[in-house]
Amino acid sequence: MRFRALAASARVRVPLGSVLAVGAGAVALRLISGVGFANYDTLYALAWGGQLSRGQAPTYDVPIAPTPHPLLEVLGAVLAPLGPGAVEEVTVALGFLALSGCGWLVYKLGAEWFGRGAGAVAALVLLTRVPILSYGVRAYVDVPYLLLVLGALLVESRRRRAGAPVLWLLALAGLLRPEAWAFSGLYWLYLIHRRPPGATRRRLAGLTLLAASAPVLWLASDLAITGDPLWSLTNTRHTAHTLGRVTGIANAPEYIPRRIGEILRPPALAGAALGGVLSLLWLRRRALTGALAGVLAVVMFAAVAAAGLSINTRYAFPAAAILSVFCGAGVLGWRRLARGEPGRRWWMAGGALVLAALAGYIPAQYRSAHHEFDKLARQQSIQGDLLALVDARAVNLRCGPVGVPNHAPIPLLALHLKTRPERVVSAQVGTISSGQYLDPASREVEESYVLDPHDPHVPVSVPPGFHEVHANRSWLLFERC
Repeated sequence: MRFRALAASARVRVPLGSVLAVGAGAVALRLISGVGFANYDTLYALAWGGQLSRGQAPTYDVPIAPTPHPLLEVLGAVLAPLGPGAVEEVTVALGFLALSGCGWLVYKLGAEWFGRGAGAVAALVLLTRVPILSYGVRAYVDVPYLLLVLGALLVESRRRRAGAPVLWLLALAGLLRPEAWAFSGLYWLYLIHRRPPGATRRRLAGLTLLAASAPVLWLASDLAITGDPLWSLTNTRHTAHTLGRVTGIANAPEYIPRRIGEILRPPALAGAALGGVLSLLWLRRRALTGALAGVLAVVMFAAVAAAGLSINTRYAFPAAAILSVFCGAGVLGWRRLARGEPGRRWWMAGGALVLAALAGYIPAQYRSAHHEFDKLARQQSIQGDLLALVDARAVNLRCGPVGVPNHAPIPLLALHLKTRPERVVSAQVGTISSGQYLDPASREVEESYVLDPHDPHVPVSVPPGFHEVHANRSWLLFERC
């Protein structure tokens, strides 16, 4: 009864027009980008979900394994009966919906705080940032995570101390990224400290369980699968160290601003600074929620660095989204001031300068996006050629494991071959004496289809005794039985 009451109180009505707008936006983003596929981390989660659907424990202990994401693994398990191709296609479609939904929520937050014009500018800024588009079209988990966090922020902005609806959204976000655990905990403390006089112990207990649900489920999952409740943390640290990633709180002052700048670029950063200062000066009540959310997002990013994890660009998405809203405020927030107020003209002048700077930066943004989508299109083409061999049943496990030149193809093949990831062996860490080996058909494929061009790698070659059995424009398939 307690959770039924909490679930009932957590219902949030979403207008049909908004649903249609998000759907149309997702279609438009897919058509404009011309590319869409699942990335390495997401493919691993789907492959692990496939293992769950077959009654196997997910194989986390493999070289260069990404951080597990329990909610995404559940999605992979639920979708597994549809087949690997459909699993990937649905996940990519959900990624585009999440990307479009983030734009819609940023618009709604901007409209709620600073007016519709500011919201529209904020959404345009967010959905034209190349890193966000790049990660979004590859169905990275960070985009639906951002969607859930922004949704929680919008609910709270519209109804103070909303309680359960916010905690439900943060609980789901906390099964995608652990930073949401801290957001849930801080929000729970806020609710407890400012609880209404009529709040019952049962309701408070329910909210407490809800706030704790994501970390408890994640730690329990790690414990059940690996025997170590902190597996996700320790393995992610190890992988970051192995790949030579920038980590540590000592690097945070330099790299956190750099990562945020990589997303927003100078004109949007200038607009956010102007909007932040002027809105806190003249629209303080409206701006405080967003300012607090932005500070918390940066603090959580710093906490990730302090935990020994990578200072990755995508971890800055929540801060970048909030700053996009303040950029919208910098351009059109003055419309919330009454005519004749002394700061209105100064704000209008500053907003015009920011708008001009944003417009002047459009050619550079276009070139950057065009270059990024071209690179991703090459990767998708290479990946498609690899799957063509799988679909033709040329790639199989009949003679033994499948060898690959690097780690990038492993989760894709594990998902589509419906096998454990360790049955696909990277030549970077091991050799095979029988089975099949996939070799790049050209230098372009060798250089394009990797996790990161800057990652350490060693030269590899076809294992001795293997002979060529199939080929296409991207891959040569060798076999030894």
